[in-house]
Amino acid sequence: MSQQTTSASAPARAEWTGQFGFIISAIGSAVGLGNIWRFPGVAYENGGGAFLIPYIVALLTAGIPILFLDYAIGHRFRGSAPLALRRVAGKLGEGIGWFQVMICVFIAIYYTAVLAWASSYFVFSFNLSWGEDAAGYFTGEYLKLADQPFTLDFVPAVLIPLVLMWGVALVVLGAGVVKGVQRLNMVAIPLLVVGFVILVVRALFLPGAAEGLNALFTPDFAALADPSVWVAAYSQIFFSLSVAFGIMMTYSSYRRRRSNMTTPGLVVAFGNSSFEILAGIGVFATLGFFAHQQGVGVGELEGLKGVGLAFMTFPAIATQMPGGEIFGALFFGALTLAGLTSMISIMEVILAGVMDKFGLTRKRAVYGIGGVLAVISVVLFGTTSGLTALDTIDHWANNIGIVASAVVMTITVLWIRRAGTQLSGHLSALSTFKVGRVWLVCVSVLGPVVLGYMLIATVADLLATPFSGYDSGYLTLVGWGSIAMIILCSVLLTMSPWRYNPDRFTPWPPVGTAAAKETSR
Repeated sequence: MSQQTTSASAPARAEWTGQFGFIISAIGSAVGLGNIWRFPGVAYENGGGAFLIPYIVALLTAGIPILFLDYAIGHRFRGSAPLALRRVAGKLGEGIGWFQVMICVFIAIYYTAVLAWASSYFVFSFNLSWGEDAAGYFTGEYLKLADQPFTLDFVPAVLIPLVLMWGVALVVLGAGVVKGVQRLNMVAIPLLVVGFVILVVRALFLPGAAEGLNALFTPDFAALADPSVWVAAYSQIFFSLSVAFGIMMTYSSYRRRRSNMTTPGLVVAFGNSSFEILAGIGVFATLGFFAHQQGVGVGELEGLKGVGLAFMTFPAIATQMPGGEIFGALFFGALTLAGLTSMISIMEVILAGVMDKFGLTRKRAVYGIGGVLAVISVVLFGTTSGLTALDTIDHWANNIGIVASAVVMTITVLWIRRAGTQLSGHLSALSTFKVGRVWLVCVSVLGPVVLGYMLIATVADLLATPFSGYDSGYLTLVGWGSIAMIILCSVLLTMSPWRYNPDRFTPWPPVGTAAAKETSR
């Protein structure tokens, strides 16, 4: 600890109003863009209905165990990712925490751009502004995508909604954990679910919907012999649950002392997966209609996931659909709400870390740090090269940054510091659903092994083949440069002095005491 650190204790921590407030906010974080535009395509490409088998295995053996690990660390050590990990694993842990914060910084600056696009397309839906050539409209007329990746000409149609989305996010965050974050999720998540259910029901009655569902759910059990299918399942679960980059750790630190941790965790995990399956049904029923209209098979369609699915394929479908204006508004409204609640949780990781370390008030952190990130985001993604930068940073931050964070965190906390028994005891002492040796094996052995394999395979692939055919120099600067910047900033932030004494803290409850055995609420 730096000699400049004061001996004062940190201010009282914000708290959710109760268990429901925490659950709805955690679901709001987990249910994001990836649920809607990533899961259906991944499932289709990896065995269809058979993919649900490795998907459920991955959920039970990696997703939920690492989610519980985040909960246990955040709740027991009552802090943001850098503070909580420091308290469990010293300076090394703090460095891992800042690595997670910096991942969130990079994700936040591009995630808001997708929100801007989705909110714009929500408005465009009411008169189907994209016309007959949805793909050309998106990259040409809307984004004005440049051929050269370093072209920074501003695009007003993107710039204005980008500024507005940052404004909304900062106002919500400035209002606080309860009055801002929790209140937004209380409104947004029910709206998201109702709107998406209406969209799915409408899709199921479209001509060709059955063919789309058959394409998604017809099992190819031979695919289960392919290791890449299992890796894809672990990857999907891992990214969709918002684990291992500070979000669930931060959110659990806002829970009351005597709080049930594991049962809400199961609700969040299965709620997230249920929404993914619902999204798969809606998306592929709609794709079945599109294929029917084109007179082709679903497998012959392009743009079955990601940006292509959301901003090229779905607008093209809406154009051909009766009542396409309403269908488009529902889809892009859902995309905006899902993205906004996730964006808020990403920013909360950054703000919590800065407030804990430097003693800033919430408003100073929100409008100071958040304002700087907003400017960077506008400069990078309000321009003609925004899509290229987004695609690159997203791939490196998620597939390298988050996976590396999970591997290093589990090894440090469970192998080096041997805190597994303490953390499992904490979860079991407070919760109706107990964890024990099975959880420890999953989180300390199976998780790091599978994720480590994913990390090595991803790095090898990126070194061997230029991502998306982009220029190798650009990928080195923007992709690998992002990871280098994350590591450098993590080191510098770890070396910075604390405003309050981070080590003046006693975990609660001491495992094995009478207090630990009180009925959780």
